[in-house]
Amino acid sequence: MADYIDSIAFLGQWGRFQQVVFFLLCATIVPNGFGAFTLVFLADTPSHHCAVPDVNLTEDWHKSIIPIKVVNGEQELSRCSRYRLDVVRNLSAQGLVPSRDINLTDLEQEGCLDGWSYSKDIYQSTIVTEFDLVCSDRWKEPFTTTVFFVGVLFGCFFSGLLADRFGRKPILFATIAVQMAFTFAQVFSVSWTMFTILLFINGLGQMSNFVSALVLGTELFIGNVRVIYASLGTSLAFAIGYMMLPLTAYFLRDWKSLLLVLSVPCLVFFPLWWLVPESPRWLLSQGRVGEAEAIVRKAAKWNKVQAPMDIFQADMGNERKTNSKGVSVLDLLRKSDIRTTTCILCFVSFTMTVGYYGLSFNTARLHTDPYISCFISATVEIPAYISSWLALQYLPRRVSVIGTLLLGAVPLFVIQAVPQNLPNLCIAVEMFAKYAITTGFSLMFAYTAELYPTPLRNTATGIMSTAARFGCCITPFFLNMSVYVKYLPYITLGTLAVASAFAAYFLPESFGRPLPETMQQMHKRERIKCACITGKETPIPVSLLDSPL
Repeated sequence: MADYIDSIAFLGQWGRFQQVVFFLLCATIVPNGFGAFTLVFLADTPSHHCAVPDVNLTEDWHKSIIPIKVVNGEQELSRCSRYRLDVVRNLSAQGLVPSRDINLTDLEQEGCLDGWSYSKDIYQSTIVTEFDLVCSDRWKEPFTTTVFFVGVLFGCFFSGLLADRFGRKPILFATIAVQMAFTFAQVFSVSWTMFTILLFINGLGQMSNFVSALVLGTELFIGNVRVIYASLGTSLAFAIGYMMLPLTAYFLRDWKSLLLVLSVPCLVFFPLWWLVPESPRWLLSQGRVGEAEAIVRKAAKWNKVQAPMDIFQADMGNERKTNSKGVSVLDLLRKSDIRTTTCILCFVSFTMTVGYYGLSFNTARLHTDPYISCFISATVEIPAYISSWLALQYLPRRVSVIGTLLLGAVPLFVIQAVPQNLPNLCIAVEMFAKYAITTGFSLMFAYTAELYPTPLRNTATGIMSTAARFGCCITPFFLNMSVYVKYLPYITLGTLAVASAFAAYFLPESFGRPLPETMQQMHKRERIKCACITGKETPIPVSLLDSPL
């Protein structure tokens, strides 16, 4: 049977068809970079204190009714308490002066019975100010982020299964629609509960379309173009969206306007339905040879090349359909070697995601201006994605993953030794850790897509993303561990990175090898790999991987 790549070699790697599809798929990913970190601004907590109603109080008592507390060695107004208003009113009516006539520490305190007064120095409004997610309801702020990532988790899992069942293209556009519709609906939330439910549904489509676009492009492109797309193309598109977020949020400082700007532009993607094709690889795996040939013939016209009379052999689709029959998510766990690979990839993906999102959300708080912090955090991703692309071009996948994990672990341990009076050095060390983790984070998408066969590629990528999203879900609470031990998040993340680097040593290699089309080809690749036993890896002949047996 002729190989798929040989069958479409006449198209070339970088014709007009590939160029158009490349940039259109990248464009669909840009909103993900914007939306993934919107909660940095939507759920930020500005300075606040108890509101004081307009009652007859002297100016001195107006200034003194909020207690002063020492937080991290600095004095600030209490955020959740005030001196009892009725007592203060009586003292003010008697003409007594605070601190001179009255010892304020002797006065009884009460909660913020009249609500809170929020600073508008940075934000006009956030969901925290809108729904008063402070003091006794402070837990709702990190929980909101967790709910979003739980939605992302479920979305990645089910979208992968659906894409392998119904196709890459329908799921790509369905998840874009979910993301757009429910982001827009959040603007009309009248309560925190309503906002959180809509946010969960929004999360179902948030990263799912990224995974669908990634797999679709990986299967459409061949050669170096596939590597560039899976590493540099998709990642830079995500980074562009991420960099647009702080710039947009700087000019739109209320949460509703920010959500509108995120949702409305997504309408421009729906006309792309008639320009973005389905994956011919997936169509062949379903036995739909005619539809696969129609797409390739259209590509030939765009590239101005002559297509052969018979592009795919008649038995190619039938054979691939036979090989894909009965293939399900359980095949990721059925055979011991493939099960081992799946479990290791889940663990490494989990670590990479905890590191990526943990450092991204944390670095947004390192500078007094959150817009500058977020922009710096986003900008660091550009060299990281370029490094990822270079690694995919010239280095073995396994070596690259292990290297980025260890390179990220070192600064996470070193940061504890940085003097507190050198905040810029601390930021630089943490940014280096983020650079390394982001490089590995980008590698994992391409690596996973290369290891699994076409009938399970989207499912496997979705499963890896699902495991990774468990890391997203714990990130808000992971960062709060610093309340108990300041450097505990860094120590924990560094330890996870070292453990994942050790586990990644037992992964199979995919560098310079064709994408497997069947479970048998993947099993042969796994079976031939003997690094954990012999200390070296036996080269796999291309002819063996292309064999239908």
